[in-house]
Amino acid sequence: MRKNIYVFLLMALGVGLGSCQDRLPKIEARLAENINIYPDYENVTVPANIAPLNFSILNDSVPDETVKGYAMFKNDAGDSIIVKSKKGFISIPINKWKSLLANSVGKPIDVTIYKENDNKWYGYQSFKINIAADAMDSWVAYRLIEPGYEGWNEMGFYQRNIETFDQEAIYENYHTHNNCVNCHSFCNRDPNKMMFHMRAEHAGTFIIDGDKIDILNTKTKKFPSLVYPSWHPSGDFIAFSSNKTYQNFPSQQRVECYDTESDIVVYDIKTHSLLSSELFYTDSVFETFPSFSADGKTLYYCSARYVQVPDSVRKVRYNLCSVEFNPETKTFGSKVDTLIYGERDNVSVSYPRISPDGKYMVCTLTAFGTFPIWHKEADLYIVDLKTKQGRYMTEANSDDVESYHSWSSNSKWMVFGSRRMNGLYTRPFVCYIDSTGKDYKSFVLPQKERGFYQKSIKSYNIPEFIVDKVPDKAYKIRDRAEKPERTKVNLKMQN
Repeated sequence: MRKNIYVFLLMALGVGLGSCQDRLPKIEARLAENINIYPDYENVTVPANIAPLNFSILNDSVPDETVKGYAMFKNDAGDSIIVKSKKGFISIPINKWKSLLANSVGKPIDVTIYKENDNKWYGYQSFKINIAADAMDSWVAYRLIEPGYEGWNEMGFYQRNIETFDQEAIYENYHTHNNCVNCHSFCNRDPNKMMFHMRAEHAGTFIIDGDKIDILNTKTKKFPSLVYPSWHPSGDFIAFSSNKTYQNFPSQQRVECYDTESDIVVYDIKTHSLLSSELFYTDSVFETFPSFSADGKTLYYCSARYVQVPDSVRKVRYNLCSVEFNPETKTFGSKVDTLIYGERDNVSVSYPRISPDGKYMVCTLTAFGTFPIWHKEADLYIVDLKTKQGRYMTEANSDDVESYHSWSSNSKWMVFGSRRMNGLYTRPFVCYIDSTGKDYKSFVLPQKERGFYQKSIKSYNIPEFIVDKVPDKAYKIRDRAEKPERTKVNLKMQN
């Protein structure tokens, strides 16, 4: 009986979800000031299955100095959580957070920060966290690597449960003598069907389908190296770009990547064939960044007029093009359509990605060149595939690099890499995209520890949604890699 009365009193006081860490102290007044928190979660839109948005309360006048305080999270129904900071860090209890979000789907949560000043407590201006009605895929996969990419000691593929803070390795390169592993990609966000490249020792293209691990020797005279994969929705094909890529170190920035050759090829998994067309294989044009449409009948890619590189790399501007692909006959159309004229519009297009519902395409636009991750002006750009109208994703973008984006399975969320936090390390950001194609303010993937991103010295490379956890196959991959057998591929060129 006493317990029931206590719960009733808490609800009457607006505590609702109640069993909070601390009760609020006596509040002197509310101040009409903007708060300062890190990371920035003010007025973001998040899914109801996201982990707690933990943050630090910062001193307004002293950069990076935290101050003690409280945070109250409250929804329209009066449910709330009160959290006292530990050395200025708000660590939200995960079970209470999940309950609050479950009761707030489609509605906002009001957040108010209370800070101490001269031994008195003041309430600062509130902000909102909007809880979308659409859930997000529960896992994100990415590669962790030093931000320079020119060299490394340790790298690997990892997966993170977005509902908790759990991160697990998919494959780490120490298993195979610290060689390079890259270009991970999943078929329809399926954790049981993926591919990646292993470079140097034990080289090959690894295709994993359940318990089957196939390793391809994909090198031919015409196509020496395959990169930028895109799975066909049927799972029977993977589109690649065959590139000869180099780096140089101009004075304007730390590094620039460029291709001296690039062509489009599609790998037929069932027949171990590389399919291409004379349409792509020409010395006068660079072709790269292929991406299949949602129905698998169109192949999008980026195309630029050939110029001498690196001397004229600033003149390289990629158009967004498309060509028909027939998965039944395994042939390409003869007509190329151009959706974005990069050379005419003075932009360069890279990394087109089509939403699973087929409505939208998002690409990265830069001033010139191939490799968007080195360009501070790189922004996400969304195109309505029905109307062919496009626009910059102003709410998702920042003043620094945005690139390497991936759609969720329900076409409502996008995860991408951004360097906005310090200009050097790429961090995983997420934004909501509604049914009209409108994008909402993006947020960094939350972490459990205070200052996690300030301390981390790895970049998050090509974050990609997956619908569930990737089964542990690291030792099976290692054992298979050490065997010399590689599947040979044959080339089928369409005239």
